[in-house]
Amino acid sequence: MTFFDLANVSRWDIWGSPDFQQTVLASTLGATIAAFIILALIILIAVYIYFAWAWYTVAKKRGHKHPWLAWIPFANIAMWLQLGGFHWAWVFLLIIPILGWIAVGALFIISNWRVFEKLRYPGWLALSPLLGFIAGGLGTLAYGIVIGFVAWKKKR
Repeated sequence: MTFFDLANVSRWDIWGSPDFQQTVLASTLGATIAAFIILALIILIAVYIYFAWAWYTVAKKRGHKHPWLAWIPFANIAMWLQLGGFHWAWVFLLIIPILGWIAVGALFIISNWRVFEKLRYPGWLALSPLLGFIAGGLGTLAYGIVIGFVAWKKKR
């Protein structure tokens, strides 16, 4: 094989080869999946910061001794249970799969109800996370709006 044979690029038809096309397709698919994962992580972090900030503000309004617990996973649930009049140790029910999660969810909604009423908001607003069972992410969105009003709106 001479230099002139190597220079004849048209004989190297790598662009049309099935292996090359499969590699490009797999790379594109992998990059797309990675982009969606990164976007989802950014959204989850933003939602976590929003809720932590709102819970921190509500805990300060209610005079909790350690409102900074709102920023710590699991400790924020314990703090919220305390604000609702429950003992913080109920958070350990989260260790029990399914039944423990349901129990903590019920306690969380009851705590929300009590906190909202103490801040002179309708208690039924605490039911907004239950919309998630009916319409997916709508419950999180509704609860985000409700907790935002409770945290930052001046009550007259």
